[in-house]
Amino acid sequence: MGEREDLVYQAKLAEQAERYDEMVESMKKVADMDVELTVEERNLLSVAYKNVIGARRASWRIISSIEQREENKGGEEKLKMIREYRQKVKHSRKARECQRWERHLDCSQ
Repeated sequence: MGEREDLVYQAKLAEQAERYDEMVESMKKVADMDVELTVEERNLLSVAYKNVIGARRASWRIISSIEQREENKGGEEKLKMIREYRQKVKHSRKARECQRWERHLDCSQ
């Protein structure tokens, strides 16, 4: 098998193992190759990002929910920690990576 086929296979393995970050990494390498993605490859890339982003969105919703509860209680100390943590999550490497790929995919349409 060639490098492209190996990467696609690795992405499929990662999907089966529910290791979506690794699936994204494999499919990013395929997408960076100077050849148009096949339907299967586009689907794999979509599934990978859908799951990675879905997990990040769920985390964001949970943090926001906790923040709302703490606002209602008036717990200023905890509220400060929650907001700092939310900013950390917002500016994480993975969040930046998602934004970069979102721009990349918009440009390639």
